[in-house]
Amino acid sequence: MTAAGPAYLITGATGFLGRHILEALKRDVPQARLIVLVRDVQSWESQPWREPLGDVEAVSGSLVDTEGWKTDARLAGLKGIFHLAAEVKHTRRDTDSMLRTNIEGTLAMVRLAAEKSCRVLFVSTSGAVSCSKQPGKGVYEEAPYCEDVVRDWPYYASKIRAEKDAGNLAKALGADLVIFRPPVLLGPGDHRFRSTSNVLRVLRRKLPFILDGGMSFIDIRDAATAMVRAMRHESPKPVYHLSGTAGTLDEFFRMVAKQAGLKPSWRILPGVLLRWASRANAASGLRLHLLPDPVVVEMASHYWDVRSRHAETDLGYQSRPPERTIADTIDWMRQNHPQR
Repeated sequence: MTAAGPAYLITGATGFLGRHILEALKRDVPQARLIVLVRDVQSWESQPWREPLGDVEAVSGSLVDTEGWKTDARLAGLKGIFHLAAEVKHTRRDTDSMLRTNIEGTLAMVRLAAEKSCRVLFVSTSGAVSCSKQPGKGVYEEAPYCEDVVRDWPYYASKIRAEKDAGNLAKALGADLVIFRPPVLLGPGDHRFRSTSNVLRVLRRKLPFILDGGMSFIDIRDAATAMVRAMRHESPKPVYHLSGTAGTLDEFFRMVAKQAGLKPSWRILPGVLLRWASRANAASGLRLHLLPDPVVVEMASHYWDVRSRHAETDLGYQSRPPERTIADTIDWMRQNHPQR
């Protein structure tokens, strides 16, 4: 196949964000040649939402070990890498695989970008710099890492480590690295029902209690559009935040309930009590499903908010009304969830 336009490699293409990045590329860069890195080509081809994307090439291989596939002829003339792949586990148990994927996988993509002389866009998380016990403390791109807060939360700690190591490696190799730190991503098309799991809990009336913490979210369609624009920008900033709607958990869930036409039924529990119960539950080995992992409880008592100095001017980023995002999320889930 002769390349008619720029070629882009997407890791994590089978996920929620991967799906929207592919759709945004098809829409905004129709001449682009899209290549996805997958573990199993057959599994990728069987994705029911893949067909409308048309011609997307699949390369089979390991994220961490690129030796078996980086010389694939289809990667010649690579223009950019969208590194979206990550493992998310909010627990302190069995995290070795997650740490390897999130840290070593990111470094492997920086090395590949240096070898191919192309840009790598790494999607990190707002939680790398924004996590506070107090609401209203939105931070900008230059904010320091909140390592002291998240050091015992392996997922966020792995993202901070990945950012640091990737930045140092990119500088040493002369690689073109751009980092995005989005908050929670909502919107239609979450075929794995992971990022939108909290919305699903409201719809299924399985939200007996919440904590007095915070929630920050944006529309995944707005995020994908901004990321594609950053990939094509002549001189992007090294880091972009994507700001949206930030508030308390109670405000977020009430917004979801209102859009769903449901009556709020949860209770706000004291964080100290739930932290004690969740830790006792984990230590006992019983791990009752009613109680979340201690890490989830600890996270839920914090507030998350990022703001940007550059995303609007550089990328034309705008966050659509939160009610529209939640309504579209609910509509899609009601039409597509297997237990709808």
